[in-house]
Amino acid sequence: MVSKRTRTLFMIVIFLLLLMVNAVFAIVIAGLFVKFPGSVIPIWFEIPVAMLVDWIIYRRSGKLLWPSIGALIALYVMVWFGNKMPIVLPESFAGLPPAGVWVLVLFIYAFAASRLPVWLLLQPRDFINSHQLIVGLGVLYVGLLVGNPTMAAPVLNEAPAGAPPIFPILFITIACGAISGFHGLVSSGTSSKQLDKETDARSVGYLGAVGEGALALGSILVVTAGLAATQADWFANFYKDWASASGGAAGFFVNGLAHMAENLGVPVAVGQVFAAVIVVSFAATTMDTGVRLQRYIVGELGEHYGLPALKQPTLATTLAVGSCLLLAFGAHAPSGGVGTGGLVIWPLFGTTNQLLAALSLIVTARLTRT
Repeated sequence: MVSKRTRTLFMIVIFLLLLMVNAVFAIVIAGLFVKFPGSVIPIWFEIPVAMLVDWIIYRRSGKLLWPSIGALIALYVMVWFGNKMPIVLPESFAGLPPAGVWVLVLFIYAFAASRLPVWLLLQPRDFINSHQLIVGLGVLYVGLLVGNPTMAAPVLNEAPAGAPPIFPILFITIACGAISGFHGLVSSGTSSKQLDKETDARSVGYLGAVGEGALALGSILVVTAGLAATQADWFANFYKDWASASGGAAGFFVNGLAHMAENLGVPVAVGQVFAAVIVVSFAATTMDTGVRLQRYIVGELGEHYGLPALKQPTLATTLAVGSCLLLAFGAHAPSGGVGTGGLVIWPLFGTTNQLLAALSLIVTARLTRT
């Protein structure tokens, strides 16, 4: 057993990490909704479709594979439909810009989704997302081979304007590919509860890491080779300084993947919606999971310090979502607007993630010894 002080510190670090992740992912999703409005309809359509998959599997004792593939096909039909009918919010609604409105809507959704049982929405949607990952990687790598773009970029761009030194940022940026505290949370808080049996943990964890490695490599190719197909001087325009490179990361990925899809005959506009749906789907399920884990932390703190009210799911979820909204709307990034407060402290994510990973290893090693 760990000491009371260590346990409290551990949970506070976890809560702060989740706070940053949820606030920033909401901003990223909101930005994609504004920039690629065709993605709005398919993303919200995925929720009832995932619940239908749940009904078929758990209520009607159906098989997993074909219902989830059917749901994926329906989702991509809605990608085409969403491209034809984009949802564009007014420039100002109750004093909030479009991105700010979407941040608020997303946290209302996260509140409701995190209260639902895992098997009702989170799990069936992840079934669909697993197929999306395979399709996305297929489009990425096949499109790269077919298009064979020329990627002219420096091997090492040591000092772009405004960038921090390469040491130590290199080791806190390449986080999930090496050691990740957030992955430790997800594996213990949600993944472990979805395993059929304990012995499946090794293959699920290992193959999940392999899949993420393939996605990481593909992401590098997308934001380099994919953007290289857009214009001859792409590097000077997209990566001319630190602010330009870091400020449009999600948009760069979407545009790059859309051009990979174009090599396979998919119109760029449809490819952009397709890519945005993939990004938002994974970010939204991360928000759902993140708020759920925050609720667990609040409940554990309530049990730890004899505050039974904090163990109530509704109050715990309200505190979790409220803290995220306070961060999102309590400040704003210098280059952002209302609702972008999470970006102010986002540079701390890498450090916090590695700190949590180290604490996870320490606690695991101690429990293993005892």
